[in-house]
Amino acid sequence: MKPTISIILALSFSIISIAQQKIPPDSTDRTANINYKQVGQQVEFKADAPELNQIAGAPKAFYTNFWEFGDGTFSKEKEPKKTYNKNGSYTVRLWATNNYDTGKPPQTRPKKITINNAKDDYNEQASMDDVMNLQRNREPMPEEDIVVVFSYKNTKDYTTNGKLYLFYNEEKYNADNFESIETRPYHNEKDISSEAIVYSSRFDSDVYYASAEDDLLSFATQPQDSTVRRNLPLTLDEAKLKFRNSSQLSFDQMQPNEERHVFYTLKTSKEMLKDTSAIIKVRGVYVPDSNYDNHHVKDMEMEIVTSHDPNKMSTNATFLNYRLVRHKRPKFKIKFQNNGEGPARTIRLETDIPDMFDKSSIEVLDLYPKVKICPKYDVAYSCLDTTYTSKQAIFTFKNIYLPGSEQKNVKVYDSTKGFVKYQIKFADDFHKKKTKSRTAIIFDKNEPIITNYSTTRFLPGISIGVKAGYNSFADLNNSESYFLGATISPYKSYRWYWQVELLNSFHNFDGETSIKEEFVQHAAGFEYFQRSTTTSRYSNIDWEVPALIRYNVNNYIGLGAGVLGTISVNEKQKQSVYIEQFEGQGSDAPVFNTITSDDELSKSFTNFRTGFLVETTVGFARIGPSLGVRYVFNFKEHYDYLQLYAIWKF
Repeated sequence: MKPTISIILALSFSIISIAQQKIPPDSTDRTANINYKQVGQQVEFKADAPELNQIAGAPKAFYTNFWEFGDGTFSKEKEPKKTYNKNGSYTVRLWATNNYDTGKPPQTRPKKITINNAKDDYNEQASMDDVMNLQRNREPMPEEDIVVVFSYKNTKDYTTNGKLYLFYNEEKYNADNFESIETRPYHNEKDISSEAIVYSSRFDSDVYYASAEDDLLSFATQPQDSTVRRNLPLTLDEAKLKFRNSSQLSFDQMQPNEERHVFYTLKTSKEMLKDTSAIIKVRGVYVPDSNYDNHHVKDMEMEIVTSHDPNKMSTNATFLNYRLVRHKRPKFKIKFQNNGEGPARTIRLETDIPDMFDKSSIEVLDLYPKVKICPKYDVAYSCLDTTYTSKQAIFTFKNIYLPGSEQKNVKVYDSTKGFVKYQIKFADDFHKKKTKSRTAIIFDKNEPIITNYSTTRFLPGISIGVKAGYNSFADLNNSESYFLGATISPYKSYRWYWQVELLNSFHNFDGETSIKEEFVQHAAGFEYFQRSTTTSRYSNIDWEVPALIRYNVNNYIGLGAGVLGTISVNEKQKQSVYIEQFEGQGSDAPVFNTITSDDELSKSFTNFRTGFLVETTVGFARIGPSLGVRYVFNFKEHYDYLQLYAIWKF
């Protein structure tokens, strides 16, 4: 029996010990290697990446690759084939991103390769539809590197020299989101960040401008991808107001129709905005010809992530100023990727719409696949249909072809992705409270994929109030107390909030009357009876500092409780002494003499007292005027009082 008990105890102790052990996080550095082989004049690349750690319940984990070939070109294919047009040594870089994986992206050492049989007459196929473009290898994640590619094209019919500007770290966020680690130009672009900016004040007359471009652009103007601008000083000044950091490059001898790419490695900081549904952005400015101020502007929006998941919901309204949002339209973006083995024909996005927003005001700003908005009748062509339930907006891509990432002959993962970007108005009556939205993504008839929560919050804001009223002290004689003061609290809080006040009160009251009766020996040798009556009147200026927690029951009724401290910053006491002297041995004897004396005493910062309070208000509970009743329980005797007041919060 004893051995059995010993075994049971040993096993129990082992189980408890194991349960109490902390399982350390996976801190193993994973690496991916670059493999390649030359087949004729072509180089075939392949990534040797570590095994993926599948996120439970997520779609199948997979890698996406970003290749930089060392000659100014790049690829997002899984296993790209590259033809170089010059012999020499090239440094190839790889960034492998682990999607639906629990670990960190693997690190990759750059690999130097030597090309001896380049195809001299080979020209890269033109890939740019626009004059400039910004793209990235993945979404930013705290303490990870991302690569930003600034692509630009010479659409002139002559050789040009120009400039490139990249702005990052938005001023609206306190901490920097990025640190610039490295800039890799491949066409002799020169860093001119330390040089003073020089403007030509000339415009290329061969470019057609819309009439609106003839006027100075407002600082509030949003950059448009295809807009040709002509006021370069204003564009750069606006960018400096919105971004803390920038990189400036100059380039020379760019041939007509030539395309070039500059690669920036940005390290995301520990302090990066923690809200993983937030949208941040960088801005590029391209000046095609330094002889003129004509230029192009493009913003690239990015979503902060904690894991690399292509199905995601984000918003630019992570933090809102409640005073200023009435006429604003927050923007939301739903991103998705078909990870199947075949194309998706119908994609349904069931999106939560919080009560704060007006569903009927939804306006689709951009989308992919690029389709028309569906009419009210059935059609056979590709379109986007929008329907509503009581709590949701449902976006449905109909009659489309979105290839799957596991589909044969699909080389570029970006072609398997899509998105819907929309803006929405606030409802007529909405409260200052946090909202959460997410989307169920349904490809054809498959099970839904649920995105992260996209959150909107309101900044606390500050509300200043003016308060005046009357204090009634039941235990003080002939008390008169009026006050005027100010309050500070968060602006238009929904339910719970704090409030601090500074009240200046003027308080007059009678002190306690004291009577002293005694027998006094007269100088002439006889004894008489004397009565001294002392009265006092106080005139005080008091400062009160209440700190309380309040709760709005609804739009009109509020409750509160808290503590307060009070001090008499100025106390004036008028004291009167009336002395009666009687001929006999008692107060019923005749008075033979009276003496009256008056005295005035003054003190500063005296009579400190504390207490706690409860109150209720009726009126406009969150902003505007209301009436209140407060009762103060003072820890000093006789100083309990009832306060009646009016308050107006701004």
